[in-house]
Amino acid sequence: MPHFVIDCSQNIIKTKSPKKIIQKVYDTAESTDLFDKGDIKVRINPFEYYNIGNTEDDFIHIFANIMEGRTISQKKNLSRKIITELKLMFPNVPIISINIRDFEKATYCNKSMV
Repeated sequence: MPHFVIDCSQNIIKTKSPKKIIQKVYDTAESTDLFDKGDIKVRINPFEYYNIGNTEDDFIHIFANIMEGRTISQKKNLSRKIITELKLMFPNVPIISINIRDFEKATYCNKSMV
């Protein structure tokens, strides 16, 4: 159920393979025990064109969408673990960030639910 969408500068995937980056986020999210095995989804979007504070500094930002019901503490732990791992993987990237958004159970739907 959880979706982790990684937006990054194109240089990021020249430094490390997209598969390694995706796997790092996947493994870190799974290590928190907040999600059922096999439910985590991770995608990456490298950008060639962007403007970060009027610079072209490299960046990584993750949009995490998870089902409601986790505590603030659990979500904070998830954020910190992922950023810690990416910071180790990319020590020279100046911008590494994440935000977590909750899906509402009442309004979420996928094809297996119809």
